Amino acid sequence: MAAIFDARYLDPLTGGPGVRPNGAEDTTETRVKQAPDTPWKEEQLTGTTIMAVSYGEGLEGGVVIGADSRTSTGTYVANRATDKLDQVADRIFVQRSGSSADTEAVADMVRYYLKINEVEVGQEPAVATAANLLKDIIYNNKDRLCAGMMVAGWDPYKGGSVFHISVYAGSLVKEKWAIGGSGSSYIYGLCDNEYKEGMTAEEARAFVIKGLGAAMARDGSSGGCVRLCTINKTGAHREFVPNAQPLPTGAGLKKDFDPFA
Repeated sequence: MAAIFDARYLDPLTGGPGVRPNGAEDTTETRVKQAPDTPWKEEQLTGTTIMAVSYGEGLEGGVVIGADSRTSTGTYVANRATDKLDQVADRIFVQRSGSSADTEAVADMVRYYLKINEVEVGQEPAVATAANLLKDIIYNNKDRLCAGMMVAGWDPYKGGSVFHISVYAGSLVKEKWAIGGSGSSYIYGLCDNEYKEGMTAEEARAFVIKGLGAAMARDGSSGGCVRLCTINKTGAHREFVPNAQPLPTGAGLKKDFDPFA
């Protein structure tokens, strides 16, 4: 009798879809015995790089946000084209790092509550409102979530804003620029050196691309392409940058690297 392929059974070595043993009954107990110790039961390390910067002044300014596109499970790249920029309102985004499942669920909750707020109040939600919602959800569930997130966007009250959330401290800080994820530790010095007050939208865009590219070159858990979004009073404008990661030369990065060449 031929073996019966059943996606609900797991290969005990790979943890992937396996084959139901001949004559085995289709029960939960049988499936568990088929794969007693599988890799997916263990906690897996994740990684990413997210970045946001505000530019201009007041209502005439805006923000540029960006993220790499690699979703990793330990040393395995589960998805090389992930979108880590989640739109929760017309001109407000959250950026996700940590567990994909956790952060997507949290982003959905923020989107839901912002929509209710918009209907009840009758006006566009503020970026600070979204940031406070996100902070409360993450901090109140800090023992059950793996979520490092940022909020950025534009509203008609304060203009462009970037908020960084500390998961375990429960703090919410408004920043000129912010970075997060495993790749962020590689680029703090670069961002400190490259950032300048009063940048234009194009300068802010180049700042984000350069920072993310450098992080992707050094952090094994960050990679793929760069997804950008420029948010201002005209709306949210998405962009895809496929070649932002510079090639290392010797001990350092190529100084004359041009991601648009």
